[in-house]
Amino acid sequence: MLDSPLVSSAIPRPFKGIAVFTPGGDLVYCRDYQKKTQWHLNLCGALQEHLGLVESPHFLVPYFTATIDCWRDPSHQNVQIVAEAYPLVYRYQGLLNAVFELGDLEWQRVMPSPEYRSLSVFETHRSHFPQLWESHNLVLDLSDLASELTSATPDRTAVKSSPGTVLKLFVSGHSALTEQILKTLQGVLESSRYRPYTLQMVDVSKHPEQAEIDQISATPTLIRISPKPVRRLVGELHDPRALLSLLSDS
Repeated sequence: MLDSPLVSSAIPRPFKGIAVFTPGGDLVYCRDYQKKTQWHLNLCGALQEHLGLVESPHFLVPYFTATIDCWRDPSHQNVQIVAEAYPLVYRYQGLLNAVFELGDLEWQRVMPSPEYRSLSVFETHRSHFPQLWESHNLVLDLSDLASELTSATPDRTAVKSSPGTVLKLFVSGHSALTEQILKTLQGVLESSRYRPYTLQMVDVSKHPEQAEIDQISATPTLIRISPKPVRRLVGELHDPRALLSLLSDS
């Protein structure tokens, strides 16, 4: 932990946040407001379920993880923030700020312990877990499970529960606009009415074939996959009211 935590008044409620990335760039994360659950194993268990892995990819920790701890200082009521990312995921701090609603927070780069600094052992998992080195454009929020779990053991039944709201976001490149869209979506989806939710983000500049399959003619485009019927919103993703209309109309 840092000796001098960052201070911010932007976080309305203290929480512990944990994020696990894959080498291919997929993201599973959670916010635990109770700060009672060790989440790394839960997030790895979710990756196993969603990517169809033969077993939990716990070896991703700590290579591809980031953590944040926010708490309110009782002496002056400011929120203290310690945000740390390992070197291999430090480049994703813009995305981390978007999903955790942290504005332009500068994350601290933290080095793994000596036994984890060599990537040669890590690379031995590649042939056994090829899905992890592929991009599935997965951005999965498991925060709802934090209030249900009281141990570090992955709850496989909970992960397989109702998919809730399932969305697919098509963008062209990762930019400030992309981060703003994610922030706006996060704010709307935080309503319990739309939880749990899964957001898949597709960069059409890297995956034009996916844009063709889903008949995407312009970006950004948001498609509601579930609940049915399938609906889409083009170019108004900065407007919370338009997002609410997409999510609420059945």
